[in-house]
Amino acid sequence: MTTSTPIGGSFPQSEIVSGIPAEQISDILNRGARKLYRAGDVLFRQGFPADQCFFVLTGRMKLVKTHQQGKETILRYIGPGELAAAVAVFKETDYPVTAEIIEDSEVVGWNKNTIVALMLQYPNLAVNMLKMAVDRLDEVQNRYMEICSEQAGQRIARALLRIMKHAGKKTDTGILIDFCLSRQDIAEYSGTTLYTVSRILSTWEKKGWIQSGRERITITNPHSLVVFSENG
Repeated sequence: MTTSTPIGGSFPQSEIVSGIPAEQISDILNRGARKLYRAGDVLFRQGFPADQCFFVLTGRMKLVKTHQQGKETILRYIGPGELAAAVAVFKETDYPVTAEIIEDSEVVGWNKNTIVALMLQYPNLAVNMLKMAVDRLDEVQNRYMEICSEQAGQRIARALLRIMKHAGKKTDTGILIDFCLSRQDIAEYSGTTLYTVSRILSTWEKKGWIQSGRERITITNPHSLVVFSENG
């Protein structure tokens, strides 16, 4: 549901607004449309015209690519302080992926005219968004190389480490991935199969590297996963 309530000084830390004074950040966010979504909602769908890009204030979503054969691949998880669909909006193309809300979220959306006007008004915003685009490109290239050159176990380890860095929360037993993450999600994110993920995670659990249950995973030995991801 869209709200007209101005966004005050409470917003997540983000590279997108790095170097921009707080009052200017408030103006940037308040010039967009603020909406609340529930887990299970779809923010935008693959193949539909990309008319808005979105900044996540709270919550989390996953970007899913559906291939012609119907197979789904999770390309990225988006959390607080991150931007989604900016490139598609600038290119005036269709959304290349579907954004599925995985926990209750609050987002701000801008259309192309608004975000371009903001970038012209606040040059730091334009520089930060360019850096974001370059970082995303680097990540896509790295993941492509992983799929081409690494074994399934290494890809799964890198996937868990990447998600842990994105949404890790320290606990008494290790670093909890702080959202529901099924083994099927891990398979779609690492480019492998549910059977392979289940087999490998069971092995790692016996070794004491992870703990899992009810779509929750705690990394109990991150160092071992790092070593495995690099050496196999």
